[in-house]
Amino acid sequence: DVQLQASGGGLVQAGGSLRLSCAASGFTFDDYAIAWFRQAPGKEREGVACISSATRATFYGDSVKGRFATSIDNAKNTVDLEMNSLKPEDTATYYCAATQSSLITSSLGWAADYDYWGQGTQVTVSS
Repeated sequence: DVQLQASGGGLVQAGGSLRLSCAASGFTFDDYAIAWFRQAPGKEREGVACISSATRATFYGDSVKGRFATSIDNAKNTVDLEMNSLKPEDTATYYCAATQSSLITSSLGWAADYDYWGQGTQVTVSS
């Protein structure tokens, strides 16, 4: 049974940092691209970051470039999202998702490109 589990969300003040983690069970990250998406109430799901396990290439959404960083630990089968200089507009439910690495070559793609999804973790940034 393939599962992704996102964790690490919480409440933080603007300018602060949080680290999210995505753990996989039922499959390994080898040959997969793991992405983070977020969705705020009333808004569309937005791509945040992605890392390819095969190439280690990373891709970021324009709104988080320079502030967020994603990394992968194949031994632990986890992907982390380090979020710095957080802003109130970063408030959302954050989801991790996985798809075949071969589908993600030049950008993090769209939500429809991803086959597996975690349950989401809430990030709230206060002003």
